[in-house]
This record gives sequence, structure tokens and C-alpha cells, in this order.
Amino acid sequence: MTSLVSDSPDTLPLGGLLALASAGFITILTEAMPAGLLPQMGDGLGVSPALVGQLVTLYALGSLLAAIPLTLLTRGWRRRPLLLLAIGGFALVNSVTALSSHYGLTLVARFFAGVFAGLLWALLAGYASRMVAPHLQGRAIAVAMLGAPLALSLGVPAGTLLGNVVGWRLSFAIMTGLTLILLVWARWQLPDFAGQPAEKRMGLRQVLTLPGIRPVLWVTFTYVLAHNILYTYIAPLLVPAGIAVEIDRVLLVFGLAALLSIWLAGVLIDRWLRVLLLISCALFGLIALVLALWISVPAIVYFAVASWGLAFGGLPALLQTALAKSAGESADAAQSMLVTVWNLGIAGGGLAGGVLLQAWGVTAFPWAVILLMLLALIGASQTATQHLSRPAIHSLNRHG
Repeated sequence: MTSLVSDSPDTLPLGGLLALASAGFITILTEAMPAGLLPQMGDGLGVSPALVGQLVTLYALGSLLAAIPLTLLTRGWRRRPLLLLAIGGFALVNSVTALSSHYGLTLVARFFAGVFAGLLWALLAGYASRMVAPHLQGRAIAVAMLGAPLALSLGVPAGTLLGNVVGWRLSFAIMTGLTLILLVWARWQLPDFAGQPAEKRMGLRQVLTLPGIRPVLWVTFTYVLAHNILYTYIAPLLVPAGIAVEIDRVLLVFGLAALLSIWLAGVLIDRWLRVLLLISCALFGLIALVLALWISVPAIVYFAVASWGLAFGGLPALLQTALAKSAGESADAAQSMLVTVWNLGIAGGGLAGGVLLQAWGVTAFPWAVILLMLLALIGASQTATQHLSRPAIHSLNRHG
């Protein structure tokens, strides 16, 4: 039976972890590319930009509906074939998107892209943690999560530029080509692990009652909700400071700070997981207070955005590591809950931000974030993943 840890317990298997990160990169790029190519895709499909925007909505809906049931359904499957199936799904749906001239067919392709994404995100953290010894699990997850912020900070702008140069259809076709290359790389670099035996599978309710699970999910929801209130409406947020036309620079500052945050999390996560989570929540709350008081000062807004990126960048790795260590052998089921809660936070952030914008304007955003971060801090203070018992870690390592 395949071991769950690498042959060199003090060495990260970078080839395999970067393959996981690349899968995350392609997932986020597939999700976000229509947002940067609204006019072109609207012309090509003969619909309005607003309807093209629903391609992103259907993707999120697919992830939201599929993550938990698909993960539970496939718990007994061997891990590598399942992961390759999820990655290969992106080659299929991006090919359909590139070739389709019918809006309805494109919507269906986007929904199934979300389905594959929900499954893939539920697998990544558990897969990364099983490739290394327990004392390197946090660092491994941080490397595997690197693809998401890279896609948001660099991939999406590059994809938009590519779409403007070669057209949106060829852009999705190129995504298919990259996905096929990734399939070969992942098959070569990733070890295979057995699925979870039937007698060891816990029900979803049982997983939810494990110590540490509910606080992590609570932090996930409140934090992502707060983040997306600001991120979804970043353009109007910049208007009081008169820098709305500099949105590309602002997002670049955010992205670069997020990358620095991921590096810091990777270095410190295995020793200071709970402390880092508390710092991230507290820092985001302080940033919101700064914005509430000085939202019209350009230099302070740039400083706040950089600090926001620093607070947020390492968050996915922190949450997924906390969940993986708390859930033990049920890590994939727990991660599927995180995927679902994360998407609820995204949807809720867009909805709540829209209501706040209409009712009180952007000046209400920071105060909403402060409230949500106080709630997140309550959850973060109740996490106990730093003190996970040694028997639970050994149980995780025996799985497979």
C-alpha cells in the first residue's frame, strides 16, 4: 500500500506540490476569465455583458452544489485517478467553451466547470498533507495553494490581455492545452493514495462535530464574506480617494502583498498556525478601521490594500491546514465543507456589498468588515489545531 508521507520526511516534494498548485491556478483562471472578457464573449455568443456575467455565477453554483456530495460519493476512490479526473474535466469544459456558439451550451459547460472545481478544491489540501510528514503538512498545503493568488494577481490580467490579442475562443483553447500538459505532469509527479475504507468513513454530521471543525468553518464564512464585500466592489471603494482609474495598480499591490503573505505562512504555519489565524483576522479588522477613518486619502488606501493582501493571502492555507489537522482521516469531507462555505461567503459578499452600496454607500463597507472580523476573531480564538493530539496525527498518517 502506498505510504502517505514522502520517502524524505524533511523534504517537500516540490514537483508534486507545484502540480497541485498549477491545478488551482487553472481552476481560478477558468473561473475568472469571463469577467475580463465580457464584451468579446458577449459579441461572440450574441448576448449582453450581463448575461456573460452569469457564466461566473453558474460556475460558482456548480462548485457550491457539487463539493460536498461528490466528495462523499468518491471517498472510497483512489486519490490520483480522482484528481486527474477533476483536472481532465477542465480540458473538456474549456474545449466546449472555446467551440460553443450557443449561450445555453456555454452555460452548461460553465456549470460543470464549477462541479469539477468543487471536487478539485476539496481534494487539494488533503492530497498535499498526505505527501509529507506531519511537521511539514502546513508548508505543503501553503505551496499547493499558491496557484490561486497567482491566478488572481497575475493570471487573470494576463488572460484578459491574451483574450484581447488572440480572441476569447483561442484563450480558452490555450487553457485546454495547458490542462492537458498538467495532466501528464500530475500523473508523473503525484503519488497515488488509497481511498478511505468504508468502515472508517464518518457521516457529514459526525465530521462537523469533530473538535475544531465548526470554529474554522465559522472563520471561513465571516472572513470570506468580509473580504468579498470589499473585493467585489473594489472599484466604487476607490472613488472617495479619487483613484478608481488606478484599479489595475491597486489590484497588483493587493496581489503582490498576498504572495508575500503566502510565503510567510509557508515558513511559519507549522509552528504558529493558530497565532497566524488570529493575526490575520485582527489585521484585517484594523485595516477596515483605517479605511473607515481615512477612506478619502489615496496613500492610506494603498497602504490599507497592501496590508489587506498581507492579511488575506495566507488565509486559505491557514484554514485548510487547520481543517486537515482537525479532521484527520476525514480531511477531504471537511475540505468539501470549506469549499461550500467559502462559495457561500463569496455569494454573500456580493449580495451584502450590493445592499450596503445602495443603502449607505461605500463608507459603510469598512464598518461591516469590522463587525465581521470581530465575529471571526471569536471563532479563531476557539480553534485548537495547534494542540492536535499526537494520536490523531498518527491516525492521519496510517490512512491509506
